[in-house]
Amino acid sequence: MSRRSSSSLLRVAVFAALLAAPLAAPLAALLAAPLAAQAPVPPALVPVLQQLERDNAWTVEQQVSICEVPAPPFKEQARAAEFKRRLEALGFAGARVDAVGNVIAERPGAVARPVTILSAHLDTVFPEGTDVTVRKVGGELHGPGIGDDCRGLAALLAVARVFEQHKVRTAGPIVFVGTVGEEGPGNLRGVRHLVTKEYAGRVDHFISVDGAGIGITSRAVGSHRYTVRFKGPGGHSYGAFGMPNPIHAAGRAIAKLADLKVPASPRTTFNVGVVGGGTSVNSIAMEGSFELDMRSESAEALQALDQQARAAIEAALGEERARWPESRKALDVVMDTIGIRPADARQADTMPIVRAALAAARAVGKPVARTSASSTDANVPLALGIPAITVGGGGTGSGAHGSEERYEDGPDGHKGPQFVALLVAQLAGLRR
Repeated sequence: MSRRSSSSLLRVAVFAALLAAPLAAPLAALLAAPLAAQAPVPPALVPVLQQLERDNAWTVEQQVSICEVPAPPFKEQARAAEFKRRLEALGFAGARVDAVGNVIAERPGAVARPVTILSAHLDTVFPEGTDVTVRKVGGELHGPGIGDDCRGLAALLAVARVFEQHKVRTAGPIVFVGTVGEEGPGNLRGVRHLVTKEYAGRVDHFISVDGAGIGITSRAVGSHRYTVRFKGPGGHSYGAFGMPNPIHAAGRAIAKLADLKVPASPRTTFNVGVVGGGTSVNSIAMEGSFELDMRSESAEALQALDQQARAAIEAALGEERARWPESRKALDVVMDTIGIRPADARQADTMPIVRAALAAARAVGKPVARTSASSTDANVPLALGIPAITVGGGGTGSGAHGSEERYEDGPDGHKGPQFVALLVAQLAGLRR
């Protein structure tokens, strides 16, 4: 065994010893003890992490092959069926697809609680018909969704596989889930159903594995997303000139939105990402539209921005009507909701679930300097008061949501699944 491998296993052993403490001890008290003081090492954990390193090629193969099964927004069924089949092949005969399309496989614990959900999302942002072939370019994998979230799905499968093979015993059940609807238009519909219907009132910890790296997202960035449509009767650009123009009104609104002032702290943002309308260059359009995204870690700041945006849109409507006072042609505006994601900045880094994740990252030699806020599946459980975090699945990635998305496993890719395994074992309560 190399000196590097020995050092890595020592860190693993130190963390694993933390799990050997009596189950009756509060989790917060366990985390307060110095890691170096913990001993002995429970035999169940080190072999698990060793196998995750040895079988790293298997994990990467899962990542590539699951990514080549399309999963466009609202059409995740093919990937869901394949993910379910893989869980069944790992020994989860009771794997099932719920009413909204989530794939669920439960691994029983010794007792009914705590319930720990380990999830990754099935869907991508890419439309139907996208070429999802994964290409190897040097040491990188290139393909739509290869990191977000095929890496998360692969890490979940790797942990499920090794826990089954080593017959890891936990106090509470672990629920492995492939969720639908995590990306924008899905509006987190999968996780909403999961924690409010399937496991309503029964979730003690929620972990989402999303993307590459070993980052820790402990707070939720909320978002309000709308399609704004200005509508009128339209007409000939020359013959009907002098009437309100929906596209001009949309332009006025976009200009006003661009001038809005938002706080730097809490970080609050806005963006017009899609603009549409019109049929020809010589026609006054019947509709001018745009899609608006607003985000903040603060629910209050997000609501204040929402009110400013609505005022700007109404002002643009009034200005375009006033521009043509002699016209009797109607001009109206409609705001359709694309999605509302709750913001929640209340979960401090002193919370046990966050400290457990920080300790797990240290144990695999990938300490996390600071936690972050983002918009993920964890938003929904956080809003319901359920301890929840989103973590990376290892390796490095870039270009998420783009046609040139990349993933590189590198020498430490296996540490992602190790990190996830340590975290879920601790939260579920490892038993000898």
